[in-house]
Amino acid sequence: MTTPMQTCPECEDEVRISQAARLNEIVECAGCRNELEVVALNPTVLALAPEVEEDWGE
Repeated sequence: MTTPMQTCPECEDEVRISQAARLNEIVECAGCRNELEVVALNPTVLALAPEVEEDWGE
């Protein structure tokens, strides 16, 4: 069984995606260390994960 590979949208390095990857799962690019979100399955599509922001109780 092969591990699917995708291209990082930031540095274009190859990123290994688990066969069991789920929608909205976060993976890390080994090249640029950015967090990437799985935004689509079949075919798998990666996008930069949104930054966590504080809402300050709003």
